[in-house]
Amino acid sequence: MTTEKKDVVLIIDDDNCNTFALQLTLKAKGFKFISSSSAIEGLEILDKQPNIGLVLMDMMMPEMDGYQALKIMRASTEYPDLPIIAVTAQAMSGDKEKCIAAGATDYIAKPIDVDILLEILRKYM
Repeated sequence: MTTEKKDVVLIIDDDNCNTFALQLTLKAKGFKFISSSSAIEGLEILDKQPNIGLVLMDMMMPEMDGYQALKIMRASTEYPDLPIIAVTAQAMSGDKEKCIAAGATDYIAKPIDVDILLEILRKYM
């Protein structure tokens, strides 16, 4: 039995500009990534891609927001320890705690500070 290396970042964000900026940053730093424009699609990708090592999850999306997706992901036995980083423009007092309580591993506010993002990626991947 072979074990798949978990070295891909899954970006789940409905904003194409944010996704593009994250892709450029990850590519420039040598990270592999897959992008999803919705939480529903992101969950489907997780089920099909065993090499996802970390998720960057936008918290405010239509249809299913990041909080709902976190709940589903954490209820699954497939990825209970998968690092999921909440990414949100809602950088208000208490938001980090709310994201962590919902199941996020860590939190980063938009606009994303590249140094903080890289520190988080190194910490969890």
